[in-house]
Amino acid sequence: MSDERDPAPYDALLLLSFGGPEGPDDVVPFLENVTRGRGIPTERLKEVGQHYFLFGGVSPINDQNRALLDALRKDFAEHALDLPVYWGNRNWAPYLLDTLREMVRDGRRRILTLATSAYASYSGCRQYRENLADALAALAAEGLEPPRVDKLRHFFNHPGFVRPMIDGVLASLADLPEDVRAGAHLAFTTHSIPTASADASGTVADHGDGGAYVRQHLDVARLIAGAVREATGVERPWELVYQSRSGAPHIPWLEPDICDHLEELHGSGAPAVVMVPIGFVSDHMEVLYDLDTEATAKAAELGLPVRRSATVGADPRFAAAVRELVLERAATERGLSVPRCALGSLGPSHDLCPVGCCPARSPKPAAAGADSPYA
Repeated sequence: MSDERDPAPYDALLLLSFGGPEGPDDVVPFLENVTRGRGIPTERLKEVGQHYFLFGGVSPINDQNRALLDALRKDFAEHALDLPVYWGNRNWAPYLLDTLREMVRDGRRRILTLATSAYASYSGCRQYRENLADALAALAAEGLEPPRVDKLRHFFNHPGFVRPMIDGVLASLADLPEDVRAGAHLAFTTHSIPTASADASGTVADHGDGGAYVRQHLDVARLIAGAVREATGVERPWELVYQSRSGAPHIPWLEPDICDHLEELHGSGAPAVVMVPIGFVSDHMEVLYDLDTEATAKAAELGLPVRRSATVGADPRFAAAVRELVLERAATERGLSVPRCALGSLGPSHDLCPVGCCPARSPKPAAAGADSPYA
C-alpha cells in the first residue's frame, strides 16, 4: 500500500452522530436521553416531541447516516483505502458505547472519529469529545482496554463540504420564478446557541464576539455567496441567521431567527429568499421542521417566494473529503508534512483541540484533545 492510501496508524473510522427516534414509541425515550440530568418532565418532552410526531415519530438522521456510511465505504473501496467504518450515536441506537465495545472486540486499537458537526462549539465538538470520554471510561470499568481515539479536524471550509452547498444554492435559485430570481436574497442558516457558548467557541485565541462558531459560519457564507455571484453574475444580499433555538427565554441566544428575518426581508421589499442551511450536514429534523415546515409556512403567510437549498448529506464529494481528511491526519500522525485543503480566509482547523477549546460550563473529561485522559 502506498503512503497516499495508508491509514496507519489508524485501524478504523468511527462515524459519530447525534441519533434520532425511528418510531413514535422512541420519541420520548430519545428526548429523555438528550435532556438527561436537566429535570425536564415527561409531559414537556411530549410537547417538544410534536415535531417528530408530525413525521410519524421518525427522525431522518439515522437513514441519512446509513446513506453516508454507504458513501464512505464505497469511496474507500474505490480508492483502495482499507479502513473499516463503524457508526455510533450519542442519543439513540446504535449507541456510541455499544459501537466502541464492538470495535474493541474486533481488535481496533487506534480509532479516528468523524463527528457529523462541521464547526467549533461546545455542542458541536467538545460534547462529542465528552461522550467519547464517558464511553471509554465505561469500557475500562468493564475490564476492556480503551482504544486511543482521535477526531478529524473541523471540515466547515473543506472544498468537499462547501462545493455541494454552492450547487444547492444555484439549483434553488434556478427553481425560483424567473421574475423574482435576480433579486433573491440568501439567508444562511445555522443552529442558534447561547451567546455565551458562541463567545467561548474555538481555541482561547478565538474567544469573544461570537468566537470561532460565528466566524467560521460567516467565512463559509462568504465563500458560497461569492461563488454564486461568479456563477450568476448577480451580487445578492445575504445574512447569517439562526434557527432551532431551544433554551430558556431569559438566556441570550444568537439572533436573528430565520422567521423574524423573513418578516424583515418581506417588509423591505425583497422579492424572494433562498434559505441555505450551512450549519447542518444533512436534512435531519431541524431542517425538515424549522425550515421546510415552520419557516416555509411563515414565507407563505407573507406571500414571499422561498426555496431551501440542499445540505451536503451523502454527496460523493463529501465522502471524498472525508477520505482526504483521514489520509491527511494519518500522514501527520506518521510525522509527514502534507497539504491541508481549506477554502476561505481561516485556513485548516487544528487536529488536536487544545486546552480551553469550547469549554463546558461544568468541567468534564473529554477525549481526543490535548486534555484527554486517554492519550
